[in-house]
Amino acid sequence: MHRPLTALLLAATVVLGACANKEIRSKANILEQTLRSYAGTIRWGDITQATSFIEPKVLAEHPPSQLDLDRLRQVRVSGYEETPPVPVGENEVRQTVQIELINVNTQTTRSIVDHQVWKYDEASKHWWLTSGLPDISRHE
Repeated sequence: MHRPLTALLLAATVVLGACANKEIRSKANILEQTLRSYAGTIRWGDITQATSFIEPKVLAEHPPSQLDLDRLRQVRVSGYEETPPVPVGENEVRQTVQIELINVNTQTTRSIVDHQVWKYDEASKHWWLTSGLPDISRHE
């Protein structure tokens, strides 16, 4: 009598473990797709599209200023080198990106370091940028 119950519990454990692994893989896949899409958006200089990656609450509370948007439109990205994302919690990762910029007016080049923070929203199954757009006014 105990043998069927044990087998049932073992099967349930395997199924639940597989579901948990599938959910973790799915979250990782969504992160990978989000980071790749964001990188492409920044590389192509689509600032309007880039703001759509920012977590809506953060965007509402701290929208990019017109000056920041104008600065971003004044440069072209010539390089975007990211480090692998580092988990800092169950639903948060940080990524450091070195961005090479060319000023369209002066043709001078420089690089900045963008420290990105991404958080996962379980309800929408979406990764959101909470650190905002790259700050190109900083020199590092």
